[in-house]
Amino acid sequence: MLIKYKKWLLASIGILVGGVAGWSFWYYIGCESGTCPITSNPYRSMAYGAVMGLLLFWPERSE
Repeated sequence: MLIKYKKWLLASIGILVGGVAGWSFWYYIGCESGTCPITSNPYRSMAYGAVMGLLLFWPERSE
């Protein structure tokens, strides 16, 4: 049962880290002209970062 909680905790940390990284990318590097579909909007950058963080932090399937 502890493994189940660890899996969700790791996924949540990945979403949080990815969201912060997406916001940071928008804030420091972002696209000022508004033509970049992801980096011109902070919410899209955070959502994209959160998805990438989830994919990177999602634990492997244990058998």
